[in-house]
Amino acid sequence: MARSVEAIAVGTELLLGQIANTNGQYLAQVLAEHGALHYHQTTVGDNRGRLVDALRLALGRADMVVTIGGLGPTQDDLTKEAVAEVFGRAIVVDEPSWERIVSRFRGRGRPTPNNRRQAEMPEGAVAIENAHGTAPGVLLEAAYPAADAAGAVPRVVICLPGPPNEFRPMVSGFFAAYLERWAAGPDGARTVLQSRSLRIAGMGESQVEHELRDLIDAGENPTIATYAKPGEVEVRLTVRAGSPAEASALLGPVEASVRGRLGPWIYGADEDALGGAVVRELAERGLTLAVAESCTGGLLCQRLTEAPGASAAFLLGAVTYANAAKEAVLGVPADLLAEYGAVSEQAARAMAQGVRRRAGAALGVGITGIAGPEGGSPEKPVGTVFVALASGDGTWCRRLGLGGDRAVIRWRASQDALVAVRRYMLSGPSAFER
Repeated sequence: MARSVEAIAVGTELLLGQIANTNGQYLAQVLAEHGALHYHQTTVGDNRGRLVDALRLALGRADMVVTIGGLGPTQDDLTKEAVAEVFGRAIVVDEPSWERIVSRFRGRGRPTPNNRRQAEMPEGAVAIENAHGTAPGVLLEAAYPAADAAGAVPRVVICLPGPPNEFRPMVSGFFAAYLERWAAGPDGARTVLQSRSLRIAGMGESQVEHELRDLIDAGENPTIATYAKPGEVEVRLTVRAGSPAEASALLGPVEASVRGRLGPWIYGADEDALGGAVVRELAERGLTLAVAESCTGGLLCQRLTEAPGASAAFLLGAVTYANAAKEAVLGVPADLLAEYGAVSEQAARAMAQGVRRRAGAALGVGITGIAGPEGGSPEKPVGTVFVALASGDGTWCRRLGLGGDRAVIRWRASQDALVAVRRYMLSGPSAFER
């Protein structure tokens, strides 16, 4: 059976939102790669009592507890003291660690008495060398009293430093190697955790879940879950198995069922990007694209040109922010802008037609809108965006009412434009107005 690991991130700055817990995310990825069960992550401030409580809770339900942070030289670095209290151990100085600390200070001053705190650890623990900082990590393998008082259970506590430039090398080095051995257990049996993410654009999360409801309800191994992302949905399939081959064999039929339900709405998997998928499909069909942007400020062009081979399909991008640029570069009539305004269906259509004509492209996209935070009105509030698509078959336009801040509105407008181009390629003119 897979062993469980729980993480405790230590630091008041995390609770105050002053820094993001990217260390916890990175650790979770490594645990998943090794098939470890990972049900809980806790964040606790620099308070010994609350840290002791968090450790006791974690040790009562997880085989291993990994702490992140609190190993520095100051009085608010309390992780090792809390671990020692929980296990009833004294704090001792690891002399080899102290010698390494002293050595690191040579040529740049002398260590302070506070630095000696970094060489302290619970009695019986082993120091983990830190090649990128002064604070060593700590490994403690010890018995912990079971909740039912029937004896003690084996537990592992690993304390890792908080600075990412120290934490990540220690995780990818010592911790990953230790986890590889430890996760196999006494019988050597291993558990492989494998995930596959299918990426959907143009269909909302509730509709995706509706299409997959029976598969989600029936899924135990693999499990199926949906996640809403800005402008798209992710369907994640996760399986536990005894080997990579077994995991792939279990995932295959379920993935095929999901693809059969959602069909062309799935644009890619795992790390695929929608811009890259659109470029690839344009090239496969021998189509070319030009885009004219106002409120998105070149974001759509960026997403398209990030894809390798974009030059085979993407001809021209114009950021026509001012009305004068819309007139001079795209040929948008001045009287049209005066009558309807730059943020209008008429302007978006003219922009799409103008950039298509100027580039000689098969398809043209025009985007205009109000990304905020200022500039809205009762008739056209912030988040009003018009996305138009022009082709040899005609021109179509959608009015969007987008929520979020300026960055989110711009991203979602570019996302909708990519979805529009892809819908047209897959289903023809009628698809754009769905």
